Amino acid sequence: MARGSTAPPEDFEEHIVDIDVGDEMRASFLEYAYSVIYARALPDARDGLKPVQRRILYAMHDMGLRPDRGHVKSSRVVGETMGRFHPHGDTAIYDALVRQAQSWSLRVPTIDGHGNFGSPDDPPAAMRYTECRMAPAAVAMTATIDEDTVDFRPNYDGREVEPAVLPAAIPHLVVNGATGIAVGMATNLAPHNLIEVVQALRHLITHPNADVDALMRFIPGPDLPTGGKIIGLDGVRDAYETGRGSFKMRATTRIESVTARRKGIVVTELPYGVGTERVIESIKKLVQAKKLQGIADVKDLTDREKGLRLVIEVKNGFHPEALLEQLFKSTPLEDSFGINAVALVDGQPRTLGLKEMLEVFLGHRFDVVRRRSTYRRGKAADRLHLVDGLLLAILDIDEVIQLIRTSDNAEAARERLISVFDLSEIQANYILDMPLRRLTKFSKLELDKERDELAATIAALDEILGDETKLRKVVSDELAEVAKTYGTPRRTVLLESSGVATAATATPLEVADDPCHVFLSSSGLLARSTDVEPPGEGGARARHDVVLSMVRSTARGEVGVLTTAGRVLKLGVLDLPTLPSTASHPNLQGGAPVGEFLTLEAGERPLALTTFDPESAGIALGTAQGVVKRVNPEYLSAKDDWDVIALKENDTVVGAVELTTGQEEVCFITDDGQLLHFGAAGVRPQGRSGGGIAGIKLGGTAKASWFGAFDPTDAVVVTISGASSALPGTEAGSVKVTPFAEYPAKGRATGGVRCHRFLKGEDTLVFAWAGPAPARAAAASGAPVDLPEANGRRDGSGVPGSQPVTACSGPVRSVADVAG
Repeated sequence: MARGSTAPPEDFEEHIVDIDVGDEMRASFLEYAYSVIYARALPDARDGLKPVQRRILYAMHDMGLRPDRGHVKSSRVVGETMGRFHPHGDTAIYDALVRQAQSWSLRVPTIDGHGNFGSPDDPPAAMRYTECRMAPAAVAMTATIDEDTVDFRPNYDGREVEPAVLPAAIPHLVVNGATGIAVGMATNLAPHNLIEVVQALRHLITHPNADVDALMRFIPGPDLPTGGKIIGLDGVRDAYETGRGSFKMRATTRIESVTARRKGIVVTELPYGVGTERVIESIKKLVQAKKLQGIADVKDLTDREKGLRLVIEVKNGFHPEALLEQLFKSTPLEDSFGINAVALVDGQPRTLGLKEMLEVFLGHRFDVVRRRSTYRRGKAADRLHLVDGLLLAILDIDEVIQLIRTSDNAEAARERLISVFDLSEIQANYILDMPLRRLTKFSKLELDKERDELAATIAALDEILGDETKLRKVVSDELAEVAKTYGTPRRTVLLESSGVATAATATPLEVADDPCHVFLSSSGLLARSTDVEPPGEGGARARHDVVLSMVRSTARGEVGVLTTAGRVLKLGVLDLPTLPSTASHPNLQGGAPVGEFLTLEAGERPLALTTFDPESAGIALGTAQGVVKRVNPEYLSAKDDWDVIALKENDTVVGAVELTTGQEEVCFITDDGQLLHFGAAGVRPQGRSGGGIAGIKLGGTAKASWFGAFDPTDAVVVTISGASSALPGTEAGSVKVTPFAEYPAKGRATGGVRCHRFLKGEDTLVFAWAGPAPARAAAASGAPVDLPEANGRRDGSGVPGSQPVTACSGPVRSVADVAG
């Protein structure tokens, strides 16, 4: 005998039963499967709840956690549910509680959560940190449960009872859907809009023979809590007809400019059950595997105020529309939902179509209203019986009191009351149990009024119980009230087709290297146009529309920006915002500031654009100290920026232009009113390191204020005089427009000729410009300014053709023309 073992008693008789292992495993597995199917995984088709969900709501109802009361710790609700009704792990109960509180999981949440209840990607906080109470919809699910509307059964230990089903004024199964995995079967139902479901239920009440097509007039498709789009409704109709089907869900997106240089795809709604982290992870994997191109960055900017906002930045050179189609095909931005409508009907799992689910719910509501009416009628009849007894007794209340006082005991008083006033035993007991102080509250008029009200209530309830049509109307009216109270507008957009482009119409992923024009406006805005031909000169000009420089390029090409510091900065054309195609002047209000694309030094500003065409005649530059330079065409560099002139101390470039033929006329205008022009052919080309040669001879403290090179045909000269001591923008002076032909050419390194004579109080030119007419001007604010006509004379101000600056709509900052 083993050490420590106890010998069996002498009368012990051993019985060994041989059991077939296969039979035992089969029976045990069936018992386990039965438990999972009926007690855990599948919802009841009547109230749409699984046992754990039903027990949570009933426990909260018993605890009095109504919406108008404070929240309590979730752990308290979980403990109450586990201890009284659901003898399983607290984790499973808490997971069910959390799901009932998540607005992205249920279309109409039944629990009002307070705290961190997670997100589509993240789990909730522990139950000790969160709080909850019943949501308003949960009150509708448990209302009238104390009026014998549903059956109760013993709980797991037989000490208490729990409801077999809730009264459920809300069609929870269809509205909130369900998901569960049982043994050998599973269920998955999509949420729907409460208002639409109620409309279909009310139609089914009045038209019991309605088919699926008639019901789909009210319920065209699911309404997902997270919104988004449903693509294709054939699978939805199959699910409504047979209980099985699938459909595609697609995120809600829009394409917008996320920065001045880039466009992006902004996602505001995701498919049901998809979180932002899952989308980001999928995109990162595809980009790392080089299966997806054109994405610069992905940012999750979701917050509580603006809601979901996932920004996918698109690289320059890629079409966002084409990239979006690839994202739909390769990432969870488009996902499938399979409907498998399995629920318990009369204790048996069944696959239900839409009409069957609605019929089961209506049958349950008919039964609830019928049982509720029976219960209320019984209560009203009992009260009426007591009121009738009081009315009999109150007619001679003094005799009643005397009869009771003269009786030997309560039994004798009861019998005398029954015999003298013809009362029932219940009425007599009620009078005997009534305190004397309550006699002061009774009057015959009040009792007559209560009796009439009770009689009317009983008659109305009898009508409901005796007339099926009346019963249906009550259910229909209550459903309408439910929709009015808890209904919300549809969130999900239904689309018949995906709208995916065919191979013949699909947008290529990358932007083609098509010809375009690049613009620099007077206010420093950059943009490109898809027009092959240059814009026309006509059309009304808007703010920022005066173009300083325009060059031809291609969408994937590069241009240079010439600055006052004598530098050329490379600029990718793809980075620039695209202006709408137009036959007239482009609207540069859609452009972006130079600072968004290039890094300029303090005081440095852009002067002109240039191409890197090796067949051009080079670039002509003029400085404030009168130096002119013609740069060789071979000035290209592999760097992003380089110098094209060696400037002397305190010198800056005042004008730069790309030469087309090399035969253009070069022109200087100084701030003391001198003008000099000579042929560009007379300027010897130099390399990038050259410092230039003498251009115009300056007198005293004068400086060159403008430099340019152009075809002199039909050119004009615009000069504006003012006082050097005046505040900027407040100079008193006049503007003068003169044909360029009025000024004779002079040799290089000379002082030129007078182009503007100053009036009293004027001592400088605040602005000067020369170039082909017609010219347009812009004020410092970027607003367009009208200029006077050329007067045909080159002598001083004060003659016809010279106008005050105020006649030109403000101080002129720049003059240029887009055609040239």
